[in-house]
Amino acid sequence: MEVFTSVKSLRNFLDQQILQQKPIGLIPTMGALHEGHISLIEASKAENDITICSVFVNPTQFNNAEDLLKYPRTLEEDCVMLENAGCSAVFAPSVEEMHPEPAVLKINFGSLESVMEGASRPGHFNGVGIVVSKFFNIVRPHRAYFGQKDLQQVAVIRRLIIDLAFDLKLVVCPTIRETDGLAMSSRNRRLSEDERAIAPHIYRILVSSKSDLLAGKAINAVIQSAQEQFAGLKEFTLDYFEVVDVKTLMSIESIGAVGSNAICIAAFLGPVRLIDNVVF
Repeated sequence: MEVFTSVKSLRNFLDQQILQQKPIGLIPTMGALHEGHISLIEASKAENDITICSVFVNPTQFNNAEDLLKYPRTLEEDCVMLENAGCSAVFAPSVEEMHPEPAVLKINFGSLESVMEGASRPGHFNGVGIVVSKFFNIVRPHRAYFGQKDLQQVAVIRRLIIDLAFDLKLVVCPTIRETDGLAMSSRNRRLSEDERAIAPHIYRILVSSKSDLLAGKAINAVIQSAQEQFAGLKEFTLDYFEVVDVKTLMSIESIGAVGSNAICIAAFLGPVRLIDNVVF
């Protein structure tokens, strides 16, 4: 497995692959990898000759300086995992390599960034859009792989690909969970032992809320019930709990067709902010 830290060296490697007409898959990550990321590597390997994983903690998508500072950085461990998974190459650039000058471009995703993560983290999706666009231009992948856990990010990337005419396919892979239901996340590393023990309440409430909705319970009543359950869990501070349309991410008043609905949640457990969702 090759490890590249400069755009030039990665492009030299990829030029050879493109000359040989090898399809390329890209998995953009911020490192601190887990089995959820590895599932994206496996999905790429099944469809491409070359699989590139980027490992870059992008400062422009953080609106909380402490969160950026504390985000886990485990490049050496990540590279071992990626090599064992059969990844072709890792792109691990410095901040200076990816952002040699402060970006002046602003990407506005409209209503997609006015709700949930966009409302809670102003400027977040502008940072995501710019850095992902850079990765798409640098790697020129045939396919790019993202996890469903970051549902709003998936919607933003889909819009980015359409509006900027990137010649690639977006592949969305299922959320990978621990045996107790907790969605795998790099941020889970920051949970204390006690916090980790109660973190699965997030998924439990998601699943019970989904069952209530499918049984015909009113959306407002389900949201209120979830809010009350979190209020009873003193360790949690609920940021949002929304029932939305999968594509627009706007709140809905009634359940639509199969696969078009999602329950999305963000909650602080101690100082750690966790997100999750279920699509139904």
